[in-house]
Amino acid sequence: MPAITTPAVLDGPRLAPASGGAARQLVIFVHGYGADGNDLIGLGREWSPLLPDAAFVSPDAPETIPGYFGGRQWFSLSTRSEREWEEGVRNAEPALAAFVVSEAEKAGLPLSKVALVGFSQGTMMALQTGLRLPEPVAGIVGFSGHLAGAARLADEIKVKPPVLLLHGSADEVIPVAAIHLARETLAAVGVPVQWQIRPGLGHGIDGHGLLAAGRFLRTCFGLA
Repeated sequence: MPAITTPAVLDGPRLAPASGGAARQLVIFVHGYGADGNDLIGLGREWSPLLPDAAFVSPDAPETIPGYFGGRQWFSLSTRSEREWEEGVRNAEPALAAFVVSEAEKAGLPLSKVALVGFSQGTMMALQTGLRLPEPVAGIVGFSGHLAGAARLADEIKVKPPVLLLHGSADEVIPVAAIHLARETLAAVGVPVQWQIRPGLGHGIDGHGLLAAGRFLRTCFGLA
């Protein structure tokens, strides 16, 4: 009889709502390869004027990276192939999905008041997980990422929350062509998708993209 694998229990840095009251929305950050939850949690402070009643949490990925002090990964990147990405997001999805559902329950919020924000490998995870939850989240933001397993999305998608994709035209890690594959695939299965290419930006997040994402989240939460 095969062993039953229990999803890893995730946790990471948190920010309470800037308003000082109970959370009315929840934003979950999904960091990239080699980072940890601290890498993105500061975005919550940047967005607090737009989302004063939102709580923020940025879980550490479940795996350490051998020989990479302090860095974590959602899944290993050895070949950086499509097959590796597809298998990686599938294997890591249960832990992130369980975390999303658990955090919503702890906050007393429905998934419709939760948003996922990913960067790079975290974008792969946010799209993999956010499109396969039992109920739709408010929205998904993906910075500098890729839609792993695009060919199987039509057969696996369960929910269709709005998505915003942002990518630098000079991204040296994940080429900007990835945004076109993602937006076309998402649109083909009926996911409302917006996208922006930031001229001259490498593998990162700039101020314009940060503001665009914050405004997108306001709209997703029904605040704009």
